[in-house]
Amino acid sequence: MDQTPVGARTYRATTGVAVLVVCAVLSVFLLGDAVVRGSWGLMLLFVPWVLLVLWLIYVVSVASMVRVDEEGASVQNFLRRTRFGWRRVTELDLRWQLDFTLDDGRKLACWGGPGRIQSPRMKRSGEVTVPQSLQALTDVRARWENAVERPVGTTGEGVDASIRRSWDWPAIGALVVIVVWAAIAIAVTR
Repeated sequence: MDQTPVGARTYRATTGVAVLVVCAVLSVFLLGDAVVRGSWGLMLLFVPWVLLVLWLIYVVSVASMVRVDEEGASVQNFLRRTRFGWRRVTELDLRWQLDFTLDDGRKLACWGGPGRIQSPRMKRSGEVTVPQSLQALTDVRARWENAVERPVGTTGEGVDASIRRSWDWPAIGALVVIVVWAAIAIAVTR
């Protein structure tokens, strides 16, 4: 039986989305309080600062991720994105985070991917539970090994894809809007 994982899989920090949701709810409460105790104008002066904090939480805890499929991997660390085919990977390891060593000599640590390896635990029933980080490493390694072992003629272009680095332009655009709004709020209050 073939043990090849099928479909794309995305790994993120486990608590990132929960932290963002809690902070967003708290932000809505604080801005609502500004409207009730002050005015809509006062609330509009506070919004860019609240949005800046939410933007930082998003970039640190939600945007960073690792996405793997049969052709390669996409890694986003904060605002920097890297996409590469499996044949560009020379080594794969999991220390504090998932680490790819690429054929251009660079090591790519994945801030939003699976975390450090914990030791397997044994339940009272005698079953051994395997940590999620070890399961994720096994899944990623299986995809890498299966892609590299296929003959060159049977692989898609994606497996041989070059290393492409880019920026998260939507998040950078949102930061620019927030900074301009904050500058306007400062100018209005002077």
